[in-house]
Amino acid sequence: MSRLADEKVLVLDFGSQYAQLIARRVRHQHVYCEIVRHDITADRIKVIAPKGIILSGGPASVYESGAPKCDPEIFSLGLPVLGICYGMQLACEALGGRVNNTRSREYGRAHCTVTAENDLFADIPQTSQVWMSHGDQVSSVSDKFSALAATDTCPFAAVKYNDQPIYGLQFHPEVTHTDHGAKILGNFLSKICGCQGTWRLGDFAEESIKAIRARVGDGRVICGLSGGVDSSVVAALLAQAIGPQLSCILVDNGLLRKAEAQAVIREFSDHFKTDLHVVEAEDKFLEALRGEDNPQEKRRKIGHAFIECFADEAARIRDAHFLAQGTLYPDVIESGGSQDGPAATIKLHHNVGGLPEDLNFELIEPLRDLFKDEVRRLGLQLGLPEDIVWRHPFPGPGLAVRCLGAVSKSRLDTLREADAIVVEEIKAAGLYRKTAQSFAVLLPIQSVGVMGDARTYEDAVAVRSVDSEDFMTADWSHLPYDLLAKISTRIINEVAGVNRVVYDISSKPPATIEWE
Repeated sequence: MSRLADEKVLVLDFGSQYAQLIARRVRHQHVYCEIVRHDITADRIKVIAPKGIILSGGPASVYESGAPKCDPEIFSLGLPVLGICYGMQLACEALGGRVNNTRSREYGRAHCTVTAENDLFADIPQTSQVWMSHGDQVSSVSDKFSALAATDTCPFAAVKYNDQPIYGLQFHPEVTHTDHGAKILGNFLSKICGCQGTWRLGDFAEESIKAIRARVGDGRVICGLSGGVDSSVVAALLAQAIGPQLSCILVDNGLLRKAEAQAVIREFSDHFKTDLHVVEAEDKFLEALRGEDNPQEKRRKIGHAFIECFADEAARIRDAHFLAQGTLYPDVIESGGSQDGPAATIKLHHNVGGLPEDLNFELIEPLRDLFKDEVRRLGLQLGLPEDIVWRHPFPGPGLAVRCLGAVSKSRLDTLREADAIVVEEIKAAGLYRKTAQSFAVLLPIQSVGVMGDARTYEDAVAVRSVDSEDFMTADWSHLPYDLLAKISTRIINEVAGVNRVVYDISSKPPATIEWE
């Protein structure tokens, strides 16, 4: 898309857990950004013609055998380069500096003092808090470098190569723990790369609609609706692009949250007025899951049943040549689905894993350049209601992997009611948008309780709520005690068959967000 190419910055990924966060922070400055492999060639970069390059951090040491390197010719292109942590060490070593493993390792917050005036630190206080995460650091630089900032234990917290616009930061400006990190990144983009900040989601939507119309012509597109944010935004975008040429399929598998299917049907029948096909398939999925308690087998059986339902319904839609999916940019990166993207093993539930090729559809993935937060903003621009746009993520296999042990309709109904109470109370407390995911899990155990004068032996429910920016890491939400008490009381009083509620205070890692 031409708008995306007007101003572009590349992030070379050296295995950093923050690579996607760097790209998102750049996009928040209205500059389009892509993550590429660390070994991308200088010649390929010339073809892409970015305004600047950012070298990410990474877990390796630059002096280790087999440590990831970049093409050294990158430093001769004359393009602005910003190395962060490992990226700084790599740049400094390539240009004559030395990197050592030091006794004074820094993990966490540190006070950084700017020691020399430079555009990178324009309008930044002389001393501020930054976030360090390193064992190695640059120990010496040649006279071709200038030191720009320091901490108590790191004399080269920021440097500049004098002959070219090459900069290094030992700290991480992309994390919120660095007080003025966004401003530092903004200075690099505007003052050093010369970016004007021309990229807007409104432009993205407009150009996507034009591209979809040009590609589809008078053809018909099928879009699978799941009740989640991504598929809903894809459907809304296509509805604006091609209107009556869009057919949506919702497979109601009996594994959705309470009233979720009805909300999707209402939105895409009444508001967007799409050709909506609802497949009532609860009995089929329950039969497939009968007696199954292995999480991976649950996923496999659900996936197989979904493909059958979707393919059968799609075959009934005449003249459909295109299939739309809600693939996002992180999916593309992790699947190695772009020419320059970092390759990794794809997760089974990613959209790019997709439906079988023998369905003979051409694939349309209009969101494949966007991150999740951008998708949400786009959804609001397209007129989707906030309760759909800000809905917490939901696993592809649905409640089946939150219903631990064997799955049955009665257990799913119990879980649905408990889950609805969790969400209602989190929303009532004004914390829904502040938490990343909040939900209930039905445990495969029963425990002794007392209700009235009688002993009970009934189900236990776990409440899970986490805070996260990128879902790669997450911390358990420190919900107020009175809120937890209210959730527990309501579940035990209102959900038949439950006599115990526990709160999960595990972080990711070592735990995962979902239980299965």
